[in-house]
Amino acid sequence: MPKSSITAFKKELSTEQHEKLLRALKARFEKNMDRHKSLKWAEIQTKLEANTDKLWSLNEMERTGGEPDVVGHDKKTSEYIFYDCSAESPKDRRNVCYDREGQEAREKKGIHPAGNAIDMAAAMGIELLTEEQYRELQKLGNFDMKTSSWVKTPSDIRKLGGAIFADRRYDHVFIYHNSAPSFYSARGFRGSLRV
Repeated sequence: MPKSSITAFKKELSTEQHEKLLRALKARFEKNMDRHKSLKWAEIQTKLEANTDKLWSLNEMERTGGEPDVVGHDKKTSEYIFYDCSAESPKDRRNVCYDREGQEAREKKGIHPAGNAIDMAAAMGIELLTEEQYRELQKLGNFDMKTSSWVKTPSDIRKLGGAIFADRRYDHVFIYHNSAPSFYSARGFRGSLRV
Protein backbone atom coordinates (compact mmCIF):
# COMPACT_ATOMS: atom_id res chain seq x y z
CA MET A 1 0.00 0.00 0.00
CA PRO A 2 1.51 3.37 -0.95
CA LYS A 3 2.64 5.69 1.80
CA SER A 4 0.06 8.28 0.80
CA SER A 5 -2.83 5.90 1.46
CA ILE A 6 -1.63 5.35 5.01
CA THR A 7 -1.00 9.00 5.90
CA ALA A 8 -4.39 10.03 4.49
CA PHE A 9 -6.10 8.63 7.59
CA LYS A 10 -6.71 10.71 10.70
CA LYS A 11 -4.44 9.79 13.57
CA GLU A 12 -7.30 9.25 15.97
CA LEU A 13 -9.88 6.52 16.12
CA SER A 14 -13.63 6.84 16.28
CA THR A 15 -15.31 5.32 19.34
CA GLU A 16 -16.41 2.38 17.19
CA GLN A 17 -12.88 1.79 15.80
CA HIS A 18 -11.44 2.10 19.32
CA GLU A 19 -13.81 -0.50 20.75
CA LYS A 20 -13.44 -2.84 17.76
CA LEU A 21 -9.64 -2.74 18.01
CA LEU A 22 -9.61 -3.38 21.76
CA ARG A 23 -11.94 -6.37 21.28
CA ALA A 24 -9.65 -7.78 18.56
CA LEU A 25 -6.49 -7.24 20.62
CA LYS A 26 -8.05 -8.80 23.73
CA ALA A 27 -9.29 -11.85 21.79
CA ARG A 28 -5.84 -12.35 20.22
CA PHE A 29 -4.16 -11.87 23.60
CA GLU A 30 -6.39 -14.51 25.22
CA LYS A 31 -6.00 -16.94 22.30
CA ASN A 32 -2.17 -16.74 22.37
CA MET A 33 -1.28 -16.77 26.07
CA ASP A 34 1.99 -18.59 25.31
CA ARG A 35 3.31 -15.29 23.86
CA HIS A 36 2.84 -13.41 27.15
CA LYS A 37 2.29 -15.88 30.00
CA SER A 38 2.88 -13.51 32.93
CA LEU A 39 0.97 -10.49 31.58
CA LYS A 40 -2.57 -9.36 32.37
CA TRP A 41 -4.89 -7.89 29.75
CA ALA A 42 -6.52 -5.37 32.12
CA GLU A 43 -3.15 -3.68 32.75
CA ILE A 44 -2.36 -3.59 29.03
CA GLN A 45 -5.78 -2.13 28.18
CA THR A 46 -5.34 0.61 30.79
CA LYS A 47 -2.00 1.53 29.21
CA LEU A 48 -3.51 1.50 25.71
CA GLU A 49 -6.39 3.73 26.67
CA ALA A 50 -3.96 6.26 28.13
CA ASN A 51 -1.95 6.35 24.85
CA THR A 52 -4.40 7.02 22.01
CA ASP A 53 -1.59 7.77 19.52
CA LYS A 54 -0.21 4.27 20.11
CA LEU A 55 -3.70 2.83 19.78
CA TRP A 56 -3.91 4.52 16.37
CA SER A 57 -0.62 2.86 15.36
CA LEU A 58 -1.89 -0.53 16.55
CA ASN A 59 -4.99 0.01 14.45
CA GLU A 60 -2.78 0.66 11.42
CA MET A 61 -0.92 -2.59 12.15
CA GLU A 62 -4.27 -4.38 12.38
CA ARG A 63 -5.78 -2.68 9.32
CA THR A 64 -2.85 -3.68 7.10
CA GLY A 65 -2.97 -7.34 8.15
CA GLY A 66 -0.30 -7.45 10.87
CA GLU A 67 -2.39 -8.99 13.66
CA PRO A 68 -0.42 -7.20 16.42
CA ASP A 69 -0.03 -8.94 19.77
CA VAL A 70 1.84 -8.35 23.01
CA VAL A 71 5.14 -10.23 23.09
CA GLY A 72 6.78 -8.70 26.15
CA HIS A 73 6.97 -6.10 28.88
CA ASP A 74 9.98 -3.87 29.50
CA LYS A 75 10.09 -3.53 33.28
CA LYS A 76 12.61 -0.66 33.13
CA THR A 77 10.35 1.56 31.03
CA SER A 78 6.98 -0.05 31.95
CA GLU A 79 6.26 -0.40 28.22
CA TYR A 80 4.41 -3.29 26.61
CA ILE A 81 5.95 -4.55 23.38
CA PHE A 82 3.77 -5.42 20.40
CA TYR A 83 4.94 -7.22 17.23
CA ASP A 84 3.06 -8.06 14.05
CA CYS A 85 2.14 -11.70 14.66
CA SER A 86 0.30 -12.56 11.44
CA ALA A 87 1.27 -16.01 10.16
CA GLU A 88 2.61 -14.47 6.93
CA SER A 89 4.08 -11.04 6.24
CA PRO A 90 1.20 -8.51 6.50
CA LYS A 91 -0.78 -8.68 3.27
CA ASP A 92 -1.27 -4.95 2.75
CA ARG A 93 2.42 -4.19 3.23
CA ARG A 94 3.89 -6.35 0.47
CA ASN A 95 5.36 -5.44 -2.92
CA VAL A 96 7.50 -2.76 -1.29
CA CYS A 97 11.14 -1.80 -1.63
CA TYR A 98 13.24 -1.44 1.49
CA ASP A 99 13.45 2.37 1.62
CA ARG A 100 12.72 5.55 -0.35
CA GLU A 101 16.09 5.50 -2.13
CA GLY A 102 15.38 1.96 -3.33
CA GLN A 103 11.85 2.89 -4.39
CA GLU A 104 13.05 5.94 -6.34
CA ALA A 105 15.67 3.82 -8.11
CA ARG A 106 12.88 1.51 -9.33
CA GLU A 107 10.60 4.35 -10.32
CA LYS A 108 13.35 5.92 -12.45
CA LYS A 109 13.19 2.70 -14.50
CA GLY A 110 9.42 3.04 -14.91
CA ILE A 111 8.67 0.29 -12.37
CA HIS A 112 6.30 1.22 -9.57
CA PRO A 113 6.39 -0.74 -6.30
CA ALA A 114 3.61 -0.26 -3.74
CA GLY A 115 5.88 1.90 -1.59
CA ASN A 116 8.76 1.24 0.77
CA ALA A 117 8.99 -0.40 4.18
CA ILE A 118 10.83 2.39 6.01
CA ASP A 119 8.40 5.19 5.02
CA MET A 120 5.32 3.03 5.55
CA ALA A 121 6.47 2.01 9.04
CA ALA A 122 7.20 5.65 9.93
CA ALA A 123 3.77 6.74 8.68
CA MET A 124 2.20 4.06 10.88
CA GLY A 125 4.25 5.11 13.92
CA ILE A 126 6.03 1.75 14.20
CA GLU A 127 9.57 0.40 13.74
CA LEU A 128 10.71 -2.41 11.46
CA LEU A 129 11.72 -5.51 13.41
CA THR A 130 15.47 -5.90 13.80
CA GLU A 131 17.11 -9.24 13.03
CA GLU A 132 17.22 -9.96 16.77
CA GLN A 133 13.53 -9.11 17.23
CA TYR A 134 12.63 -11.24 14.21
CA ARG A 135 14.42 -14.21 15.76
CA GLU A 136 12.60 -13.56 19.07
CA LEU A 137 9.28 -13.59 17.20
CA GLN A 138 10.13 -16.91 15.58
CA LYS A 139 10.57 -18.46 19.05
CA LEU A 140 6.86 -17.77 19.63
CA GLY A 141 5.65 -19.71 16.58
CA ASN A 142 6.24 -20.37 12.91
CA PHE A 143 6.02 -17.16 10.89
CA ASP A 144 6.72 -16.36 7.24
CA MET A 145 6.56 -19.96 6.07
CA LYS A 146 5.46 -18.79 2.59
CA THR A 147 6.43 -15.12 2.64
CA SER A 148 9.40 -13.05 3.80
CA SER A 149 9.79 -9.77 5.67
CA TRP A 150 12.25 -6.90 5.36
CA VAL A 151 14.10 -6.34 8.65
CA LYS A 152 15.99 -3.28 9.82
CA THR A 153 19.22 -3.21 7.85
CA PRO A 154 22.54 -2.17 9.39
CA SER A 155 23.81 1.09 7.88
CA ASP A 156 27.06 -0.45 6.57
CA ILE A 157 25.05 -2.92 4.46
CA ARG A 158 22.62 -0.25 3.30
CA LYS A 159 25.47 2.11 2.27
CA LEU A 160 26.61 -0.57 -0.15
CA GLY A 161 23.15 -0.82 -1.74
CA GLY A 162 21.87 -3.85 0.14
CA ALA A 163 19.08 -4.61 2.55
CA ILE A 164 18.22 -7.71 4.58
CA PHE A 165 15.07 -9.77 4.89
CA ALA A 166 14.11 -12.94 6.70
CA ASP A 167 11.80 -15.93 6.61
CA ARG A 168 11.33 -19.41 8.05
CA ARG A 169 11.97 -22.48 5.91
CA TYR A 170 12.94 -26.07 6.75
CA ASP A 171 12.26 -25.34 10.43
CA HIS A 172 15.03 -22.69 10.48
CA VAL A 173 15.08 -18.90 10.43
CA PHE A 174 17.07 -17.54 7.51
CA ILE A 175 18.42 -14.01 7.07
CA TYR A 176 19.16 -13.04 3.48
CA HIS A 177 20.33 -10.04 1.52
CA ASN A 178 18.93 -8.32 -1.56
CA SER A 179 19.34 -4.97 -3.23
CA ALA A 180 17.19 -2.32 -1.51
CA PRO A 181 15.20 -1.55 -4.71
CA SER A 182 13.97 -5.18 -4.87
CA PHE A 183 10.31 -5.88 -4.23
CA TYR A 184 8.22 -9.02 -4.42
CA SER A 185 4.58 -9.97 -4.01
CA ALA A 186 5.51 -12.30 -1.13
CA ARG A 187 7.74 -9.83 0.77
CA GLY A 188 6.48 -7.21 3.18
CA PHE A 189 7.63 -6.07 6.58
CA ARG A 190 6.79 -6.64 10.24
CA GLY A 191 6.80 -3.93 12.84
CA SER A 192 7.12 -3.38 16.54
CA LEU A 193 5.49 -0.85 18.83
CA ARG A 194 6.18 0.02 22.46
CA VAL A 195 3.26 1.29 24.53
